[in-house]
Amino acid sequence: MKIKHLIIACCFVAAFALICPTAATAQDIMAGHYKKALIVGAHPDDPESMCGGTMLMLKEQGCEVVCVYFTNGEGGIPGKSEEEAAAIRHQEALNSCELMGIRPVFLTQIDGRSEINKDRYAEMKALMDAEKPDLVITHWPIDCHRDHRNCSLLVFDAWRLGGYKFDLYYTEVMSGLQSLNFTPTSYVDITPVRDLKIKAYLCHVSQNLEGNVPKFHDTMEGLRGREFQCQWAEAFQKVIWNRKK
Repeated sequence: MKIKHLIIACCFVAAFALICPTAATAQDIMAGHYKKALIVGAHPDDPESMCGGTMLMLKEQGCEVVCVYFTNGEGGIPGKSEEEAAAIRHQEALNSCELMGIRPVFLTQIDGRSEINKDRYAEMKALMDAEKPDLVITHWPIDCHRDHRNCSLLVFDAWRLGGYKFDLYYTEVMSGLQSLNFTPTSYVDITPVRDLKIKAYLCHVSQNLEGNVPKFHDTMEGLRGREFQCQWAEAFQKVIWNRKK
């Protein structure tokens, strides 16, 4: 019986090792080798929501971080015209980036009416060609929000057409409500900068985000922290590509 139990225990350990990232691979984003990171979110508040802590941690390492807003949030304020909402949310994004000390970039898609077509493929690739990042983080593509999905697919295409020159990671936004079936391979301990992340997120005053912090962020980032044996963490999935091929 003892031998049988030992065999079962060894099988369990082997299976656990296959499904759980090692400490080395789980921390690959913070390995210190990235020089420039683009965080591409569909709307103002998305980059801060999905990985504001990681942006700040990368910045502390000396990485140049650029916060890319796919739209200006034109459809995000009930009772306001698209132009009025865009002006308000654009300024909120500027305020958030100023607080974090991160450079913002705004693309030209329209909130709620984002497109995937030849011109939009070209726009995203032009951004990557101009910025020349070695790390890009964007939305997990299985998402209930069309803008999130479109943003993710356009980034993927720019990565592919550009010759896979940067590392591409997907991340989650309010998993279970927006991101679905997300399984992380990488984590970043954001505990040292978590308070600043939340302050930057709440700069998007028009979105009334205070309730999202306990409902979504505390739950999600607390769970990822427990998975990574820290207080607060953000989670990612790396897109694997053999650059030697």
